[in-house]
Amino acid sequence: MLDGLRQFIADIVGPQAGDRTFGDSDYRLAATALLVHVVSLDGQPSAAEQRKLHSLIESHFGLDRGTADRLIADATEVEGDAVDLYHFTSVIMRSLDEAGRKRIVQMMWELVYADGQVSEFEDNVVWRASDLLGISQRDRIDLKHAVAERAGGQVNDRAVGG
Repeated sequence: MLDGLRQFIADIVGPQAGDRTFGDSDYRLAATALLVHVVSLDGQPSAAEQRKLHSLIESHFGLDRGTADRLIADATEVEGDAVDLYHFTSVIMRSLDEAGRKRIVQMMWELVYADGQVSEFEDNVVWRASDLLGISQRDRIDLKHAVAERAGGQVNDRAVGG
């Protein structure tokens, strides 16, 4: 019944053109919720962060703009209701192999670096999510450095460690 109510509300406020609903067991919803969490950590997402989020969702999951918007809206809703990261990471763990999970961590780093500022909160959330996703500290730091290098050294990294 609650799912029916959520769908009804989503249909009213969301895009209408034959959108599909992403279920709780869909790893794309879980991954996008993690990304929404990361992009929301330092307050209202900047325009650069919003563009990067849409770009990552569209390209990684092969979605058109409208479907990506719906996925982000659904993920924003479930992320707002979540009490921890485990719900999302457990879905991803059941759905993706190590390479797929590393790609999710890489996407998180890409969002962290999108606004040119890396906070301790962002660094900590990626660390915790990586740990829950079974990604080693070495791989997490390697992914961070690779993304930072692509960001061109224009980043103020206020995070400690790594």
